[in-house]
Amino acid sequence: MNDKLDLQSTDITSLNIEKIGALFPNCVTETDEGKKIDFDLLKQELSAEIIEGNKERYRLEWPGKREAIVTANIPTNKTLRPVREDSVDFDTTGNIYIEGDNLEVLKLLQESYLNKIKMIYIDPPYNTGKDFVYKDNFAKASEEELLESGQKDEYNQKLVANPETNGRYHSDWLSMMYPRLKLARNLLTEDGVIFISIDDNEVHNLRKICDEIFGEGNFMANIVWQKKFSRSNDATYFSTMHDHILCYARNNILDNKNGWKIGLLPRGEEIPKGYSNPDNDSRGIWTSVALQAKSGSDKSKYEIITPTGRVCLPPNGRYWSVSKESYEKLLSENRIWFGVEGNGTPRQKTFLSEVQEGLRPNTILFHSEVGHNQEGKQETKNIFENIGVFDGPKPVKLLKHLSLITNLKTDSIILDFFSGSATTAHATMQLNAEDGGNRKYIMVQLPETTDEKSEAYKAGYKNICEIGKERIRRAANKIKEETGADIDYGFRVYRLDSSNMQDVYYKPQDYNQGTLDLFADNVKENRTAEDLVTQVMLDWGLPLSLPIERKTIAGKEVYTVAGDSLYCCFDKGIDEAFAKAIAAEKPLRIVFRDKGFKDDTAKENVKQLLKQLSAESEMRVI
Repeated sequence: MNDKLDLQSTDITSLNIEKIGALFPNCVTETDEGKKIDFDLLKQELSAEIIEGNKERYRLEWPGKREAIVTANIPTNKTLRPVREDSVDFDTTGNIYIEGDNLEVLKLLQESYLNKIKMIYIDPPYNTGKDFVYKDNFAKASEEELLESGQKDEYNQKLVANPETNGRYHSDWLSMMYPRLKLARNLLTEDGVIFISIDDNEVHNLRKICDEIFGEGNFMANIVWQKKFSRSNDATYFSTMHDHILCYARNNILDNKNGWKIGLLPRGEEIPKGYSNPDNDSRGIWTSVALQAKSGSDKSKYEIITPTGRVCLPPNGRYWSVSKESYEKLLSENRIWFGVEGNGTPRQKTFLSEVQEGLRPNTILFHSEVGHNQEGKQETKNIFENIGVFDGPKPVKLLKHLSLITNLKTDSIILDFFSGSATTAHATMQLNAEDGGNRKYIMVQLPETTDEKSEAYKAGYKNICEIGKERIRRAANKIKEETGADIDYGFRVYRLDSSNMQDVYYKPQDYNQGTLDLFADNVKENRTAEDLVTQVMLDWGLPLSLPIERKTIAGKEVYTVAGDSLYCCFDKGIDEAFAKAIAAEKPLRIVFRDKGFKDDTAKENVKQLLKQLSAESEMRVI
């Protein structure tokens, strides 16, 4: 209860808007200033004739939409920095965990993972009025103001509450989701697919923006997941037992032959209706169809002799559905069925194994099949020794089910940029352990602080990223102990940060000797060689999962990425002798620091020597 007086007079305008909204709810709209009355619509409601206003069109609009589109297109000057101490098997793993604002991270991944992600799953804030939304535009406020107001903290968080009383309740949520989905689409493979968990509050709006971003024709399904196993009798109206999972393909198979092909589910021991094996055929269960057709030629009216000697001809006005030659072939292959007694009208056998290998997924997922939210919570409690570190995690079975639907290849990449407790990473490892796959995951999560009163905080987990990383470590150990599978249990941790390069704020006329000395080295003082390697990989569009090795060449430290794909040397004193040594390795790309050369003459000589001795090598300088 709030005991503070607001010390303000009654806002008559707001009261009037509420009164009009009670009579005409469609006339209340969201604007940049909050809730307002759409006077054109109000005039229409009060008139029996058509009122001329703005030209009508079929689309979803909200205040801030244009800004959201621009937000997706503005380049970022941020980078990712490796965090070895939090990683597992950093040098050899292909899995990635990234801490930071997912909007900035998605921008950084655009080149390295363009058209490379097979499956995206996200579980974003549901906009229930109790959740938080990402606020991407803080241009009008200073850093100090943001920190004081709680809109940012020491982890560079950009989360603010979004209560239903906010005049831009839906608009803020849409502006948060739109640029992220727009960037995510670019990362999907031609046959890629995205799954988005959501509840009833925004599913209608999410459908609209996804139709716009992915194309209405690429809407595949609104999957309904039964998230609860028992009803809530204290609900105000209905006991909400479900969540939605929207499914969109990058391309559907009807419009693009390389588009998404849905994965079929295992049949188990279930025998489909109409299938049996009365003759114990070694090819398995089968069904049969009449060997007749409505049209044909006289050649299709030949005699067929049953095993008992009875002569069969097609009924009047009908024909056999195959030629005489094709019939003889089918007969020799034991694909013609004359009934148990061998005296029936011939029918053609169709084996289940030849029709389809699995079942079409349903749009309703029952908790008995894919788990429920309590199961997801219990899974994390079991992993964290009975500590409730996370509210509402999705069950592993649900993510495994979606992975099967996706028709993942054994080397596919899965992305979750609202990774939370990292269930997606857990499910990916579990799936790999079961079938020996080598699927890789990329988890992205803002280091949102945990509540000081929560079990997670008391257990030492100060933000959600700490929970997610520890969950992956513990799940990996558990899977390894239980299965002994030889899979990738590691992950590389990267943290979003400002650029490794010096920030230059001075105008040319403002430079003096002091500022020139300050920027004698264009790399920030606290940045390591590994930091620079990561930024080079992103700038050159190389996946962050590529193997990285360190070795010494001519007395200098060199980082190699994916064998000879990229060589980076950021040591000082680069000269002609080193150029000859590294040219012998024949790398495809070579990167040096601008300050690393012995002098300006050496820089030019190194460039020319590489052209002569390793013509295929591309040299760049940072």
